Amino acid sequence: MVSMIFNDPSSAAAFHRLSFTRFSNGLVSLRRFVGPLHVFSNTPTLPRALSLHAPRSSRFITASMAAEPSAKVIDGKSVAKQIREEISAEVTKLKEAIGVVPGLAVILVGDRKDSATYVRNKKKACESVGINSFEVNLPDDASEQEVLKYISDFNGDPSVHGILVQLPLPSHMNEQNILNAVTIEKDVDGFHPLNIGHLAMRGSEPLFVPCTPKGCIELLHRYGVDIKGKRAVVIGRSNIVGMPAALLLQREDATVTIVHSRTKNPEEITRQADIIISAVGQPNMVRGSWIKPGAVIIDVGINPVEDATSPRGYRLVGDVCYDEACKIAAAVTPVPGGVGPMTIAMLLSNTVSSAKRAYNFN
Repeated sequence: MVSMIFNDPSSAAAFHRLSFTRFSNGLVSLRRFVGPLHVFSNTPTLPRALSLHAPRSSRFITASMAAEPSAKVIDGKSVAKQIREEISAEVTKLKEAIGVVPGLAVILVGDRKDSATYVRNKKKACESVGINSFEVNLPDDASEQEVLKYISDFNGDPSVHGILVQLPLPSHMNEQNILNAVTIEKDVDGFHPLNIGHLAMRGSEPLFVPCTPKGCIELLHRYGVDIKGKRAVVIGRSNIVGMPAALLLQREDATVTIVHSRTKNPEEITRQADIIISAVGQPNMVRGSWIKPGAVIIDVGINPVEDATSPRGYRLVGDVCYDEACKIAAAVTPVPGGVGPMTIAMLLSNTVSSAKRAYNFN
């Protein structure tokens, strides 16, 4: 049998590893994502084609649905499109009522192609909903003080309502110092310690929730998945996804277990879950044998694997073996087209919320 490496991004700078057996997938690092639970209080019902329910039933997906030929696809791309339409309407309303246009500032350091692509996508998304976009591009050898100066300027700029520092940063910079420099009122990434602290406290509300875990919960809400009282497993404990996702599930009254690099019998624990959120950056780690029949799976992983048939020489897969999951789970997010589009949609949502809060606009 071949050993497998389980990546647990429990901090921005360190990865812990634990060998497993049975699988031969290569190691691929977890990609970084950015980004209250409902976007707006009155959201229209999804088209029937996106619903996990039978037309006349409002019950939670049951294990009996696993007998169907394939799981329902949780279409994050379609949901994100609907959310962007809602956000666009809110931006128009805000502009017409008080003459304010929400603004998002993005700081990019270095020339990483993936980071540049993410920034481009965020800028395009801003334009699509009417949000002003401010962009700073710095070379890889820029100083930490330069970054902090731009953050300070954006903190004091009333036309900027959200500030995002694209991660990862070059190794010579103190990532936490830079993230902490963003004022909590403009921390649309939701990474500020005070936002995370409020998220962890019962009876306390953060100003912003990290975008990727927020998008995961929004998908569950919009597909009518009942979270209360369900057993949920989060695979991975990163500050960006795993930890806040677990906190959000607890706020929804789920019973939550976190599986990480030091967990014994992760397969056995995961198989007990009604809801699985996986965010470890290990391609196809979660096999069909890990999944309880009828479970709902949110796959945050986006991992390139070699594929000679692809023009690019690779294809993208999730942490969950999609083909196997489709035969057992009640519902599963695809990769790509699942959580990824939701992350950017939640970033836009947080930016609009920040602008509305700044002017006490409801």
